[in-house]
Amino acid sequence: MKHQHYSDVAREGVEGYSGVTVRWLISKNDGAPTFAMRLFEVEPGGASPYHQHEWEHEVFMLEGRAEVVQDSGAAEVSAGDAVLVLPGEGHQFRNTGDGPARFLCMIPLPD
Repeated sequence: MKHQHYSDVAREGVEGYSGVTVRWLISKNDGAPTFAMRLFEVEPGGASPYHQHEWEHEVFMLEGRAEVVQDSGAAEVSAGDAVLVLPGEGHQFRNTGDGPARFLCMIPLPD
């Protein structure tokens, strides 16, 4: 078992993302065999580029407001909302609030 406070995990900038940082809370480096858990923090006006992956994303909003743009359209999300991004689906997260948007994002680890 591993236990730590999120603030003890280094915050890293994300290349190609404006005003976005990530903390790898649980990853292969921690011995996780299947999934990674990441904490993203997006500053007001910050966004990820519109992109896609061959794996699903499972996102849980902790704080703030964001617009999630997907192939199927855009949706406003806020604290307490869960989002599923399907494999191959284009997506972008944009902070639409006045404060930081924080969300957990779980992804499968590569084989």
